[in-house]
Amino acid sequence: MSLGALRLPGLHPESMSRRIIPLVPAAASSAPGASPLLTPPPLALYVHFPWCLRKCPYCDFNSHAPHGDEIPFAAWVDAIVADLEAALPQIWGRRVHSIFIGGGTPSLLPPSALENLLNAVRARLSLVPGAEITLEANPGTVASARFRDYRDAGITRLSLGIQSFDDAALLRIGRIHNGLEARRAIESALAWFERINLDLMYALPGQTPDAALADVETALGFGTGHLSCYHLTVEPNTPFAHSPPILPDDDIAADMQEMIEARLTAAGFEHYEVSAFARPGQHCRHNLNYWTFGDYLGLGPGAHGKLTTPAGVLREARHKHPARYLEGAQRGDFIQERRTVTAAELPFEFMMNALRLTNGVPAPMFAERTGLPLSTVEPEFSTAHRLGLLDANPAHLQPTPKGRLFLNDLLQIFLPG
Repeated sequence: MSLGALRLPGLHPESMSRRIIPLVPAAASSAPGASPLLTPPPLALYVHFPWCLRKCPYCDFNSHAPHGDEIPFAAWVDAIVADLEAALPQIWGRRVHSIFIGGGTPSLLPPSALENLLNAVRARLSLVPGAEITLEANPGTVASARFRDYRDAGITRLSLGIQSFDDAALLRIGRIHNGLEARRAIESALAWFERINLDLMYALPGQTPDAALADVETALGFGTGHLSCYHLTVEPNTPFAHSPPILPDDDIAADMQEMIEARLTAAGFEHYEVSAFARPGQHCRHNLNYWTFGDYLGLGPGAHGKLTTPAGVLREARHKHPARYLEGAQRGDFIQERRTVTAAELPFEFMMNALRLTNGVPAPMFAERTGLPLSTVEPEFSTAHRLGLLDANPAHLQPTPKGRLFLNDLLQIFLPG
């Protein structure tokens, strides 16, 4: 799942370790004081497809089952294109470095609809050569021929929501596929794609550390270059929140996390972000743009965006419910919320992203992406250094091993007072 879909821009709740508590977003009201920026950062495009065959009981993303009605694929594509055209003045002249189509279950999209969408995007935006174009896919919704057609339409990277290879575990978390379908989907995808991400979850109901590690071993056996390993958390307003399953306790979950990290490191993967592991050259470029506080235009129901403007950093959110979004498209009414991030909020927003990266970011990037001098957060740096949470290298903003373990504590230091 990509950040552009979420209610809290810049933070992916599923990507958070069990030891990291989701943080409260800044107030939605606009306030003066944001610093003007001179050079916009790289721009990405996020497109949200909001429909699923069935909503998983742990999921709190903006996804909806169609309730027996056919999914309005053509109307959705038309609305996305109209949304993009309305947003063009905000990004005119800028080139797009990556596209991510998330959901929901975007692999429900007929290849012809996907091709129409990408052709419309290319007709209106300039993409950098070799731009990464990612599609999320559910193993229960695709066959080999569809993977081929997605590749021919322009998809360069596939993200498969495997979660587990264990049939009983998949049943307990409400997935529509089984372990055999997951294996077949990976094998089919490998015939058509070089860049493939596999999503796994651990700390599932009734799961043991050995079972969690077995899922990782199975995934490694396919030789793909990127793994995302998420801790299952019970989010508010989900079926699991109303009827909580019995989950492994925190100590067992922490053991699972450490075992997974050690095994993937031994297999040659870099643990480059809280829940992301990649072989050399296989990092997710689109998500790296989020973590380095790049810009992204979010299109589709509930999509969030972050754009650098002459007045400062602008946050946007589209209408969340698909019906409201599609109705609004008839009037050119896409935006539910728009605000300028204040100067007081910018340091936290930057750090909330950058410090998720194991190696952090170069120190000059803070000023480049926020328009504020690094001295703005000198007191916070001093506190983080004193607590052993932030590396003392002045040329780099990087969490220490302790800071990665207690990332929530580190981030809270930068919350505006």
